[in-house]
Amino acid sequence: MPEPDGDLIYDIVGVGFGPANLALGIAVSEQGGDVSALFLERQSGFGWHRGMLLADATMQVSFLKDLVTLRDPTSPFSFLCYLHSKDRLIDFVNHKSFFPTRVEFHDYLEWAAEKLEDLVCYGHEVIDVAPAEGYLNVIAQGPGSAQVFRARNVVFATGLEPWTPDGLPRGERIWHSSDLLHRVDKLAALAPRRLVVLGAGQSAAEVTAFLHDRFPDADVHAVFARYGYSPADDTPFANRVFDPAAVDDFFGAPAEVKQMMLDYHGNTNYSVVDADLIEDLYRRVYREKVTGERRLWMHNLSRLGPVTNTATGLRATVESLVDGARTDLDVDLLVCATGYRPADPSRLLGAVWNTCRRDERGRVRVDRDYRLVTDPDPGCGIYLQGGTEHTHGITSSLLSNASVRAGEILRSVVERRSAVRVSA
Repeated sequence: MPEPDGDLIYDIVGVGFGPANLALGIAVSEQGGDVSALFLERQSGFGWHRGMLLADATMQVSFLKDLVTLRDPTSPFSFLCYLHSKDRLIDFVNHKSFFPTRVEFHDYLEWAAEKLEDLVCYGHEVIDVAPAEGYLNVIAQGPGSAQVFRARNVVFATGLEPWTPDGLPRGERIWHSSDLLHRVDKLAALAPRRLVVLGAGQSAAEVTAFLHDRFPDADVHAVFARYGYSPADDTPFANRVFDPAAVDDFFGAPAEVKQMMLDYHGNTNYSVVDADLIEDLYRRVYREKVTGERRLWMHNLSRLGPVTNTATGLRATVESLVDGARTDLDVDLLVCATGYRPADPSRLLGAVWNTCRRDERGRVRVDRDYRLVTDPDPGCGIYLQGGTEHTHGITSSLLSNASVRAGEILRSVVERRSAVRVSA
């Protein structure tokens, strides 16, 4: 693991080491040693949504949208090179699928991360970023004491944070879906009889199916405001919204067109479910109606009302949006599959954040190269990988454009460094 060097100013210090900054680390390593970089990750090792690595869940993006292929199809860090190294390339080809399981893709990410261990400090949580003369001090809490790393550019890729509705704090009986596999074994010891899943997206549907399988003696109640689960639009023309060129289209469009694109194509990514999973859940419901042994209950056009603790679990109230009817359920567990929000870099940037320029809606301005626009210019770069949907479109926090975005950020860093050297 790299050690801090008081005299070294890194070209790049990355905050977080999930897939986005992993893609950037690969791009740096393939640059040939011309760019110095270090990545700080608060986890003790690489991990990406481990709590939802369900055995049969598949990726919703093609394996070709891996960490490198769209940027450089010849890279040795591609998913195909991973398969070859694991002696599974032919097996995967015979599988005739563009969509590996989530478990396999996570193994690919770990495989790539292991090759970059000399660029990463695990167990280091960034707690502050402070301006200096022409660079930034990145302060990270390590296993022992806080350490300072100096950077000409900082790249934030802190990912998404689980979100639960107000009034539903996470606890022993209220989980976010991201906690599922971390905690489900302890739940099994309680022999649960009734479980509630809140949400209408892919994670909600996956959790509903998983709990229905895992606990055959329990009732599972799915609660969502829609009439039914909505299918994801993964048709070819709609999928072009994730193309690298679509970022240019979105960035250069007027504000009203940006909003139109988000409204039109939100069903490619937000609160939607794979059609096969929708069909599977419907078959389960219908089968139980035929046999009369109901365990899977769909509360559509409904919302979750008050949730209170009881001596044995929770009492959850489900309210109909149609007529206001209320159903009280005594439950052992409530899983909030209510999505994620981009991590907020403002709590780390302090005074620097106050220099960021804003648009008419108070959102930070971000250049095409993902660099924050500040006034005055601090003489160093602050880049965002995530939290740029309002400027760069739907791919802001998704894997689809990770490889190309990494190349664009690296190119920006190199070009700006060269410009500074010339002016000096």
